[in-house]
Amino acid sequence: MRTLIVTAHPDTGSLTHHAARRLQEELGADRTTLAHLAQEGFDPRFAAGDRQDYLERSLTDPAVAAEQARVDTVDHLVLVFPVYWWSLPALLKGWVDRVFVGGWAFGFDEEDRVVPWLDRLTVHLLPLSGTSAASFARHGYDRAFTTQVEEGIVDFCGMRRGARAFVHDSESTDREAVGAAVETAVDTVVAAITRSQQ
Repeated sequence: MRTLIVTAHPDTGSLTHHAARRLQEELGADRTTLAHLAQEGFDPRFAAGDRQDYLERSLTDPAVAAEQARVDTVDHLVLVFPVYWWSLPALLKGWVDRVFVGGWAFGFDEEDRVVPWLDRLTVHLLPLSGTSAASFARHGYDRAFTTQVEEGIVDFCGMRRGARAFVHDSESTDREAVGAAVETAVDTVVAAITRSQQ
C-alpha cells in the first residue's frame, strides 16, 4: 500500500514540513511520496477554466490531471498543514477545490444526484494549530472542522476517514513539548496506516 503525504506550507523549515518528513521516515520512503504544494508551485486559484470544466464536467488543465494521477497511485492520503482561521490554508483548500472535482472524485446518477467515487482512498489529517485543544473545544471549532473537512470533503467524496491527529499549541516556546506532540501525531497516523495493511 502506498501513501501520499501532502503539505501546504511556504517554509521548508516549518513544523509542518518536519512532521511530513517524520511520517515519511516512519512509513518508509519506498512506500510514500511527499507533495509539497507550495514548493512545487501548485496554483490554488479556481479560475475561469476550472469553472468551465465544472460546468462541462470535463478536465482540461494538465496540472490538475497530474494531481489526480498522483492520488490515483495511492491507498492513503495524509494532509499535513497549519490551521489558518480554524481551517485549511488557502493553498490546500485550493488544491481540494481544483483536484477533487466531478468526473473524478464523484459522479452523478440518472437523477443528477452526487455519487461518491473515492471509496478506495483513506484520508488522514495532521493539522498543526497554534491554539490549545481547550480553545478549539470552547469555541466550537472542533465541530466546525469536522463539518468542513471531514464531512464536507472526505465523506462527500466517499473517502474513508483515517486518523485525525491534531498538534495543538504548536507555537509554544516549550519546544520539547511541541516535539513530543508531533511525534505522538506521527505515531497515530502511522499506526492507522499500518493497521489497515494487516
